[in-house]
Amino acid sequence: MYAEAIARLLLETGAVILRPQAPFTWASGWRSPIYCDNRLVLSYPAARKQVADALADALKTAYPTAGAVAGVATAGIPQGALVAERLALPFLYVRSAAKQHGRGNQVEGRIVPGQPVAVIEDLVSTGGSSLAACQALATEGAQVAGMLCVFTYGFAQATEAFDQAGVPFSSLSDYDALLRVAQAQGMFSADDLASLAAWRQSPATWGI
Repeated sequence: MYAEAIARLLLETGAVILRPQAPFTWASGWRSPIYCDNRLVLSYPAARKQVADALADALKTAYPTAGAVAGVATAGIPQGALVAERLALPFLYVRSAAKQHGRGNQVEGRIVPGQPVAVIEDLVSTGGSSLAACQALATEGAQVAGMLCVFTYGFAQATEAFDQAGVPFSSLSDYDALLRVAQAQGMFSADDLASLAAWRQSPATWGI
């Protein structure tokens, strides 16, 4: 429903950059033809509204029992807060680790034990940090209704990780939709499109 529209928006705002001929290097050491920084969307009011409206609508559809929204630090926090405001739901956020001072919280906000919470991320790659946030919420007594993100690369290992954890997962847009938009707009040659498609199948060895 949203996949290609959101992919187009991410390209237009520069939140997603595709460079098959001059790849980026991730912290993991992977060479990648894509760089994603969805925080840039927040700087464009119309785009920010479009993404937040889509997230709110998708959350109501995918996780209708959710009684609260939790954003994952850091980039999922503003998106989650925008969604919670639209749906008039309580908002929480999850740090990457517990604070080393004060109350030592990892989850900030009021948790009602057993309350279904929908978790918002801006980007899901392998799913590790996202699922760690879900575990932190569960440890504090929340029931994780599911995770929703703006964009995902669609790696098989992420799908497997969410399945194994028993956490439902959905995304507004994904890498396949991005490639469809890029192809429709004639952004790349056939060889470049083939290279972009190959990266998702084997990101650890692509370009080596």
